[in-house]
Amino acid sequence: MNDNIRAQFPITKETVYLNSAAVAPLPTIAIEAVNWQMNDVAMNGTRNYSDWVATKSRCRALLAAMLRVRDEQIAFVRNTSDGFSTIANGLKWKGGDNVVSFAGEFPANFYPWRRIRDEFDVELRLIDEIDGCVDVDALIDAIDRNTKVVTISAVQFASGYRADLERIAAAAHSVDALFCVDIIQAVGACGFDLPALGVDAACGASHKWLCAPEGCGYIYLSDRARERVSPTLTGWISIEDPWNFTDREQGLKPAALAWESGTGPASLFYGMEQSLKLLTDVGLNNIGCHLQTLTEQLCDGIDSSRYEVVSSRTPGEASQIVCIRHRGGVEPNVIAKQLESNNIIVSPRNDRLRIAPHLFNVAQDIEQLIAALP
Repeated sequence: MNDNIRAQFPITKETVYLNSAAVAPLPTIAIEAVNWQMNDVAMNGTRNYSDWVATKSRCRALLAAMLRVRDEQIAFVRNTSDGFSTIANGLKWKGGDNVVSFAGEFPANFYPWRRIRDEFDVELRLIDEIDGCVDVDALIDAIDRNTKVVTISAVQFASGYRADLERIAAAAHSVDALFCVDIIQAVGACGFDLPALGVDAACGASHKWLCAPEGCGYIYLSDRARERVSPTLTGWISIEDPWNFTDREQGLKPAALAWESGTGPASLFYGMEQSLKLLTDVGLNNIGCHLQTLTEQLCDGIDSSRYEVVSSRTPGEASQIVCIRHRGGVEPNVIAKQLESNNIIVSPRNDRLRIAPHLFNVAQDIEQLIAALP
């Protein structure tokens, strides 16, 4: 990464920010774009409404390119929870079905399935964490002919563990189950080829590794998922010709577009477009390599007599998130507050301290963190 990129993130002037797994700071170009659109509304009202819609479409195309899917397979929703809820609620359930997942999933990928469990007498099979890792063998062993959905995060929020999506997808498809993935902790720090990985549906949001304003969630639905999941929250934008107000018997839009029920946060899409363009211009592969360098520096530099690296660093399992644990039992909340007093921002998660650098971070940031750890 270079000084021009770092200059886009004003937070770097005063703060060592290593918390993009929670909320990433916004680049200046995104802030300016949001303000421009709001000023446009203030001065022009609806005069440029078509430009707002076009901006949303460009965001869709940029995100689709990051995931190597078709534009119409991406729908914007409010957040990750909405994405999983609309998938869970849109499937046809019966008693005896089961959902296989990981016990440590972020709650956005738990509560929608818990509702299905309680409402339809569906079994929710949750695989426990072992030493900071998902036991993929145990997860696959839990899949059987009654499994309707297998769902997991591409990168775990509380450990940084990166799942072998292709292997899990093959196991899910062997019993004709849908494979759903939470990609919020991955996209932006790396890219994906979701079809090649066998992912049927994916959900995420804008405010973490995409460095975009909060409030722009998204779902991806493959053709296979679209055949099984029905849109349960529809509105005037969901139909083929929204501006034909007299034809009330129109069909729904194809692919995932039927899931967009109404107007969205136009100003936020202006900011999101600029953030997505920045990441695309830098290159997701370049960002991934940069983050690998920083996390290796972190893991190599930590005093192993005081801290344990919980996150797997095995190739294929390591990610841009590194979680550490104090060997002497100092609470992560205490450590995080002490670091914050030194203008270093990280997150406590369970019994761990989560460290999450992004494209604007540099080696000196990691050095300052290591020096400041109590």
